Amino acid sequence: MGIPKEEAPTSKNQPSFPPQIEEEGEVEDNGDEDEEEEDNEGEEEEEEADPGSGMERYRAKLERMFRRLSAEKVGIRVHDILIKGNSKTKESVIAAELERLRKVSTMQELLRAATIANARLHSLEIFDSVSITLDDGPPGLPGTANVVVQVQEAKNPLGGDLGIFSKPEARSWSAEGCLKLKNLLGYGDIWDGSASYGWDQTAELSAGLSLPRFGRLSNPLRARLSLLSQDWLKFSSYKEQLLGFSLGLISTRHHDLSYNLTWRVLADPSHASSKSIRRQLGHSLLSSVKYVYKIDKRDSQLRPKRGYAFMSASHIGGLDPDSRSLRFVRQEFDLRYAFPLGFFNAAVNLGISGGVVLPWGKGFANLPSPLPQRFFIGGHSSPVCTLNGPTSLLGFKSRGLGPTDVRRVSIDPSNKEESDASPGRDVLGGDLAVTAFADLSFDLPLKLLRNSGIHGHLFASAGNLAKLTENEFQNFSLRKFGESFRSSVGGGIIVPTKLFRVEINYCYILRQLEYDSGKTGIQFNFSASA
Repeated sequence: MGIPKEEAPTSKNQPSFPPQIEEEGEVEDNGDEDEEEEDNEGEEEEEEADPGSGMERYRAKLERMFRRLSAEKVGIRVHDILIKGNSKTKESVIAAELERLRKVSTMQELLRAATIANARLHSLEIFDSVSITLDDGPPGLPGTANVVVQVQEAKNPLGGDLGIFSKPEARSWSAEGCLKLKNLLGYGDIWDGSASYGWDQTAELSAGLSLPRFGRLSNPLRARLSLLSQDWLKFSSYKEQLLGFSLGLISTRHHDLSYNLTWRVLADPSHASSKSIRRQLGHSLLSSVKYVYKIDKRDSQLRPKRGYAFMSASHIGGLDPDSRSLRFVRQEFDLRYAFPLGFFNAAVNLGISGGVVLPWGKGFANLPSPLPQRFFIGGHSSPVCTLNGPTSLLGFKSRGLGPTDVRRVSIDPSNKEESDASPGRDVLGGDLAVTAFADLSFDLPLKLLRNSGIHGHLFASAGNLAKLTENEFQNFSLRKFGESFRSSVGGGIIVPTKLFRVEINYCYILRQLEYDSGKTGIQFNFSASA
């Protein structure tokens, strides 16, 4: 931060300290050299005699500036914006992130707009550094400022990640890799390819392109082509393969709108699926639009102590005339609320999630809902952090509750014992799903654990699934639905990291039905920080 020279007389509406906004948000004075050359000569001699006097004058001058900015609005307007350092990036890409600067009318607004522009330029992921300097405007135009944007483009446009992840409770591993090529065309474009493989679970290959702006559209544009294979033989006797294209139409802080076109194949290589599953096997086309609204006002995603969060997702399928197209309407929501208790750093988190999926079209009341679009409850994600709809119920395995159907019985005359064994059941999912939880988090007595963020919690959770399609809604009643809720309680230790939070819980099942997969004992749960 440079030492400013003595303040020269300025217009009442013109700030005497044009600041510089850098990556760390520092404010730096550039001085007003043209009007202060004569005074500076005497100051330099004084500073040589007393080196500390220059720093004292700088501090006093900085205090006067902040005092004025906090006490009154200082009028100013932007005269010109200069962009430097962009040898490859198109100037229009950078200028689009600086539009708000031209609309300011006060110094305070200019500083805020410059800080936001700095953050937005960094979010493009194509610059190593960004510096925004606010300088004096032309001498003949008092009350104006020039904005100088200095960028340093990424030296290495190629980047990537590779990792191996484990799920201890599920005894499974997955390997994931991603390769990115940034700013190939100079429009802030990011090309990426990714691959993941999970032992006995999923495999995915995908390639995507994202642009910060496209033509006159002010929203980012994202396109992705993917090939996905998922193995649900263990739970529901089918494998799923998808070849799809997705287009992100709107992506902002709270809103997300996307279109998906996917060719889906459901197959049963085991030939043991139940009648309900066999009716869903084969090819189908998914042409759908999905809109997600999300707001998260909690003070932390890993350990919320105060605030609320809400998510609503609407998904409509069947936006094409093909007879094989899946036609459905799916709606889900999440609501979270956290408040502190005032002792032991304790806080209570409450949450409720719900969702419904129904087919539409001619004779929809007699049709089943598409199998992959149904709701499945259970698994190893924490309900406190996630906003993914009604999916989590502590103590229950993946797809661990809900309607089931008996699998096909295979008769082998040479092996009578195996033929007499139970064929097992397929989990079918539900058209209506509701989950709820209450969680009390608190600090542990050891200082070492508190300093590491490791803390304890107690919880209670409940949830249920129901079938509404194929005229089953006629047999539905709220009383029966409430009486069949599954529930669990327990406690555990939470270990937060920079990337995710790990819960080591002891779960006690209070209620489950005959074919559910709940288990009293130790369970590991995970939640990503974003």
